[in-house]
Amino acid sequence: MVKNIGSYFTLGLTIIFLLFVVSFSKDETIDLSKYSTKGLDLQYTVNLNGAISKDLLASKEVFSPYLGKSFVGFKEAVAFKESRGDYACVNTFGYLGKYQFGAGTLKLIGINNPNEFLNDPKLQEKAFIANAERNKWILRRDIRNFVGKRINGVLVTESGILAAAHLAGPGSVKKYLRSYGLDNFADGFGTTVYEYMKRFSGYDTSFIKPNKKAKAI
Repeated sequence: MVKNIGSYFTLGLTIIFLLFVVSFSKDETIDLSKYSTKGLDLQYTVNLNGAISKDLLASKEVFSPYLGKSFVGFKEAVAFKESRGDYACVNTFGYLGKYQFGAGTLKLIGINNPNEFLNDPKLQEKAFIANAERNKWILRRDIRNFVGKRINGVLVTESGILAAAHLAGPGSVKKYLRSYGLDNFADGFGTTVYEYMKRFSGYDTSFIKPNKKAKAI
């Protein structure tokens, strides 16, 4: 009996509460007279005759995704160091394109027309792969013998070796490794094999397969 009385009491309180909420909701109103769109520019139609900011079009901001130590990260890092990724770049020594190839190296991988090369981004990408494959074949024994060792305090890695070979040629890299860093080639700007070995250490270059006869064309 006591239990039933408690249930009725709880039910009664619930009904009173609901009636109060409903009554309060009906009495509460929002005064919209205080709100106005006067003075606001509500025209969102794009003007095709120059609505786009010239400053925005002239912006040189570039989106750069995080590529980590992947192979794409490797080649894009090399490209940024060589030319800031500019396919049309020609430096003061006549090196060409995104990866700064010399005419002699281009001939080795089957490219005999530098102007055609400079105007063909796809060919430039193929050239980077072909050159890396050729260098990996030439340096295959040095990769096997030196990767994992430290020279001048820098851990020798395959990617460091291939990057240095891109800078200085595989012959200069052989001399650097076999002299344990004493024969340290520097290019026309003073960049050394040591710097590239350090800067491009630890990337995944397993994508590159050794190929003595690698060609871009």
